[in-house]
Amino acid sequence: MKKITLFFMSLLTVLAFAACSDGLDNIEYDRNSGITIATAQVTATTGTSLTVTASATGNIDQIVKKGFCYSVNAQNPTIKDNIVEADENFSATISGLTGNTSYYIRAYVYGNSRYTYSDAFTATTESQSLDEQLQNYVAPAYEDNYVDIAAWSNRNQWNLANVHDPTVMKADDGYYYMYQTDASYGNAHSGNGHFHARRSKDLVNWEYLGATMSETPPAWIKEKLNAYRQEMGLEPIDNPSYGYWAPVARKVSTGKYRMYYSIVITNYIKTGKPEIENNGNFDNSWTERAFIGLMETSDPASNIWEDKGYVVCSASDKGMTDYGRSSTGDWNAYFKINAIDPTYIITTNNEHWLIYGSWHSGIAALQLNPEDGKPLNALGKPWNITGDDNSGYGKIIAKRGSSRWQASEGPEIIYRNGYYYLFLAYGTLSVEYNTRVCRSANIDGPYVDIDGNSAMGNSELYPILTAPYKFNNSYGWVGISHCGIFDDGEDNWYYASQGRFPVNVGGNEYSNAIMMGHVRSIRWDANGWPLVMPERYGAVPQVPITEAEIAGDWEHLALTTNTGNQKTSETMTYDLSTHKITSGSWKSATWTFDEATQTITTSTGVVLYLQREVDWETTPRTHTIVYAAHGTQKTYWGKKIH
Repeated sequence: MKKITLFFMSLLTVLAFAACSDGLDNIEYDRNSGITIATAQVTATTGTSLTVTASATGNIDQIVKKGFCYSVNAQNPTIKDNIVEADENFSATISGLTGNTSYYIRAYVYGNSRYTYSDAFTATTESQSLDEQLQNYVAPAYEDNYVDIAAWSNRNQWNLANVHDPTVMKADDGYYYMYQTDASYGNAHSGNGHFHARRSKDLVNWEYLGATMSETPPAWIKEKLNAYRQEMGLEPIDNPSYGYWAPVARKVSTGKYRMYYSIVITNYIKTGKPEIENNGNFDNSWTERAFIGLMETSDPASNIWEDKGYVVCSASDKGMTDYGRSSTGDWNAYFKINAIDPTYIITTNNEHWLIYGSWHSGIAALQLNPEDGKPLNALGKPWNITGDDNSGYGKIIAKRGSSRWQASEGPEIIYRNGYYYLFLAYGTLSVEYNTRVCRSANIDGPYVDIDGNSAMGNSELYPILTAPYKFNNSYGWVGISHCGIFDDGEDNWYYASQGRFPVNVGGNEYSNAIMMGHVRSIRWDANGWPLVMPERYGAVPQVPITEAEIAGDWEHLALTTNTGNQKTSETMTYDLSTHKITSGSWKSATWTFDEATQTITTSTGVVLYLQREVDWETTPRTHTIVYAAHGTQKTYWGKKIH
């Protein structure tokens, strides 16, 4: 499985990280320093700045530094968040802010080797017109190559560093919450719990919250595993090797949230020995089954989740004893349905469904009981599944050919405007990972792609939404898939995934293990198919694009089924006076602009959907215009060059 490759890669890329002298665990926050700080106050406000002041009493002769820390997300910001130093009057202007946005602010002083903070308060910048917001826009400044802050001690600086297989939901408190697979550069997360969480108000600045599950896995997993092994006539596994993969989190109702998570057992079925690359433990059997469990919370901000136990496990149609594997090159998988990569949806008629399964014989749809989130109907024994519903383990709704080992995984499902959209990850993780989508009027299918091809057995589905790519002045990104799709409640949709660096970036032989969380906007074409924007979301004000802005040079690339390498761009020039494209693959084609729909229609028959996004490859970063378009079995991405 792809996931096993991921964790072998992580094991091979373990680095010894030294704690920085100013790391999170090395800062002493002290309220008993003999200094009292009054809650800060705002003395002046603009659309991009807040002027604040505070005062200190007590042992003020000890103070050597003072200032203000602030954050969009952290309700009690510290110096590990954003800071501005204060003048001698304990005043400062916080600039580069976003209009009509609330910030949490605390004053601080440093003295006698201690930091002391005031209580936090909230201040809001003035409203600005969209034009003013765009004129004053400041792009995100965090580094994509985050190796220098990858260590656990720097987790408050991660933002979207060390993110893999993200799921995102919007909660009642207005925050977006993100959870993920246990994966990080150098295994920085190891020993610190599982399914790590972040939250954000703006989808740009993310606050690290910690693990949602303790270091110890729930006891029911080992108990269930060994109960099945006993029925199969196998010895129990005393110390199973666990992998914690790909959760999905959803709001169920006001004050109730569910998270379905995957835990894989990487011991071999026959002997129970752990699967470790090239250690001689291979016993001519497949590795053990995976399990999907359930947690619930009423308050995502607390990050306290109550485990609700077993939901479903990997299931086979080969019986209790046919788990042999002739070699590690044998792909005739024992399990038909692999219990990993859950996604969860509540339908328009209040049915609850779990969609799951990856890399084996297809993606399954399993109906759940709305009351407890467990299977609606009883599950049969997980070694002799039969029938359309696979003995209760779910109906197969998508598969990639007839093989029992197929490079299709990471399902995600949403509902919009009459259709259920099923997003799938194709290919292996390190480079070729890419995203496809199909849809159906019914939750359990039939699903078809943009060309009307069935998702059952078709080797390729279109459109291609993301794939490895490289704009100029960058290393580009690979491994962009296993997405989480979510909206803001107002039909603005987003695509979240990890992106990985290519190999040997900057001489770093482990650079392909650098995993940055990506969030991208989605536009929907006239036929209701999603288009994922080529550049990551940066909260750029969406001032309507004018025809005059289209004139000039663009970087243009095509995402195709050849996903083993990064797609590179060419230059296309749009001439305003002739409305022709004067360079590139579409040279001599004509174009027209529709201001109402913010689209360009070319004489090639392609409609380009425009949006303002961040130019992440320019220095300094700023806003630009991008496009995405569906072609014939390919997707076009473009970016306006400054």
